[in-house]
Amino acid sequence: MIIRTLFLCLFFASGAAALLYQVIWQRLLTFTTGADIHAVTIVIAAFMVGLGLGSLTGGVVADRLNERGRWLAFAGCELAIAGFAVISAWLFYDVLFIRLGSADLSRPVLGTLSFLATLWPTFFMGMSLPLAARIVTADAKQPAEWIPLLYGFNTLGAAAGSFAAVLVLFKMLDFPSSLLVGAALNGVFGLAAIVFAGYAGRASASDSTNATSAPDPVAPIAPDAAASAADRALMPTVGAWIAAYALSGFIALSLEVVWFRVLGIVLKSTSMTFGLLLGMFLTGLGAGSLAAHSPRARRLPAARSFLWMQAIIPAYAALAIAALTAVTTLPMAAPLSEYLGGYAGRPMSEFLTPLALVVNVVIPVLLMGPPTFLMGLSFGSLQRAVQTDVAGLGRRVGWLQAANIFGAVVGTMLTGFVLLDRVGTTGTIKLLAVVGGVFLWLALRPAGRRGAASRATIGRLAAFAALSAAVIAVPPGDVMWPRLHGVPDRPAVYAEDGTGLALFKFEPGNGSTVVFANGLGQSRLPYGGIHTALGALPVLVHPRPATIAVIGLGSGDTTYAVGGRPETQRIDSIEIVRANLDSLRRFAAVETIPGVRELLADPRVHHHLTDGRAFLLRSTTRYDLIEADALRPSSAYAGNLYSVEYFRLLRSRLAPGGYAVTWTPTRRSLDSLVAAFPHVLVVGQIGFGSETPIRFDPAEIRARIDDPFTRAHYAAAGLDMRRELEVYLAETPRVFGPDFDRSTLTDLNHDLNPKDEFRRK
Repeated sequence: MIIRTLFLCLFFASGAAALLYQVIWQRLLTFTTGADIHAVTIVIAAFMVGLGLGSLTGGVVADRLNERGRWLAFAGCELAIAGFAVISAWLFYDVLFIRLGSADLSRPVLGTLSFLATLWPTFFMGMSLPLAARIVTADAKQPAEWIPLLYGFNTLGAAAGSFAAVLVLFKMLDFPSSLLVGAALNGVFGLAAIVFAGYAGRASASDSTNATSAPDPVAPIAPDAAASAADRALMPTVGAWIAAYALSGFIALSLEVVWFRVLGIVLKSTSMTFGLLLGMFLTGLGAGSLAAHSPRARRLPAARSFLWMQAIIPAYAALAIAALTAVTTLPMAAPLSEYLGGYAGRPMSEFLTPLALVVNVVIPVLLMGPPTFLMGLSFGSLQRAVQTDVAGLGRRVGWLQAANIFGAVVGTMLTGFVLLDRVGTTGTIKLLAVVGGVFLWLALRPAGRRGAASRATIGRLAAFAALSAAVIAVPPGDVMWPRLHGVPDRPAVYAEDGTGLALFKFEPGNGSTVVFANGLGQSRLPYGGIHTALGALPVLVHPRPATIAVIGLGSGDTTYAVGGRPETQRIDSIEIVRANLDSLRRFAAVETIPGVRELLADPRVHHHLTDGRAFLLRSTTRYDLIEADALRPSSAYAGNLYSVEYFRLLRSRLAPGGYAVTWTPTRRSLDSLVAAFPHVLVVGQIGFGSETPIRFDPAEIRARIDDPFTRAHYAAAGLDMRRELEVYLAETPRVFGPDFDRSTLTDLNHDLNPKDEFRRK
């Protein structure tokens, strides 16, 4: 018993390491694949396929080994994962990214590459649960007793790993060092398993043979006759349970995508949002699985309780989203509505205020908590229904996990690539609630008693009426999304697809329109301000900017501003959220804002809907100007556009005499630019990097502003460029040349250590 308790604690630590790996490996792989949602989805699917294959194999191996052999096999899995973790940063970054990153590979090839790169660790991670289930299961009369505990502890460990990664480790350590922390956890667990294998060998006289000897002789014990008959009436075969659990995985991961979309909007995402939401999701799942071990939960009818819980999960999710949308219109929720309509989120220093607690804790818990708890609780019911003897326990655990993972892969891919594009978030949640009706139908099947059929018919009608009410309650997107952006009483222009959501919100108080991307204010209309200066100043400084690349579209302000010179022949606008361009076009069709329609009609502008860094990495074009529109350094993946390595990439993609331009909101972002270029000029918070000295002559710039083409271009957007840029032209720029001692620049942003992104001091 003591060994089993220790094992649960170590399995908790193993789960923490696994999620730490997933977060970092996903980040490292996106350097090669790009960080757009489709590339990230492919990476996640590749992870899951490896886990599924491992689960299948682990189930077979677990049933064929004796007790000591299972311990040694488990130890081998943990040590194999630890060994891979030690070299993984080198493999994913130095080998895959540095050597293959510039290759123009198709999505299927990138998916295959991600699968092969992660197959070794994910395969052994997948093997662990079937092996662990056979290791701790000793009571043949209750073969499912320990499985929910194992799953619960491992999942809670994964939640702890997700929380620790974004709240602690990434604030202290770079990615390679964080991976070593995970490797240490797996290594300790593996060595402990070897020690436990020795105890197992001494405790059993039958283990005089080697670890590959025949499995322990276990006499199958018949389950409770009444429970078995009721379960078989609902789900007659293991194959039926496998199919049901695959459908459960499909719904669970599809809901995760939907929840993260909605909560990302509500929380106004930063680099920490994904990790925190993932931790909450896993906490509910783990807590439910632990609760499944309680005497009260174990008295529930196994098959019927599983089916009922699976039916309730998507129905509750639909009602919760409908309730959240409705609450934002209540007078008592005015502070929440004001926050949702705000340009930016609140700083962490305000986390303990009532409003911050509601936004960051109460809303995520109410949306995800009950459904994820039921997911975990239903796992215990599933195991009680399926695990009728110990002899095949490992295989059944492996089959079920593999089926669930397969369903999750399909759910992730279908939702990310198809459903959000075609029917949006609200249509997807309605569809998932309808799919959950399959479980409702199965749960209401009569058990064969007299009168059961008529009662079941009445029950079905009532249950499906309730399900229909849940589906109908979900508001359409043109109601929900404006309300979740603080616009309760009128429509707003928006577009949504798998890559994200963009919304244009008119503010009557100041006559401007705010452009939101995934809930966060990115820019304003009409044009003017820092976004205009970021585009206009570089093109007016450069002697002849013929080819230009701009990362980030937003309102189109910076992209429009770079088009102010007659010498400019081509502008590549690169935007990762495809919905941004769609919403801009819809807005231009219904509102007349100077400059927007001109931007969309400009034949020099070519729109590319992809990851900006990946685009430049694979581009053969050499640009006179490359810049990124102003991006908060704490936004997710923002570190990819403020690192020394990113600026070096820009340097390699510049034409002779070209400029790399960036907003420099922090000292690290400026120092990282200076570290990458021999010549750097800074005006205000706009930094220029170049291979050659940068000429900054205010008189020359004013003369270029007076060019007829330039004056007409900016006037079409209602811009007085002399007034917009005067504050910059009156400033004495800071200049860093080759003689500047760059050895003093030690606190920098790097690809593997994005300090600003995780708000490190």
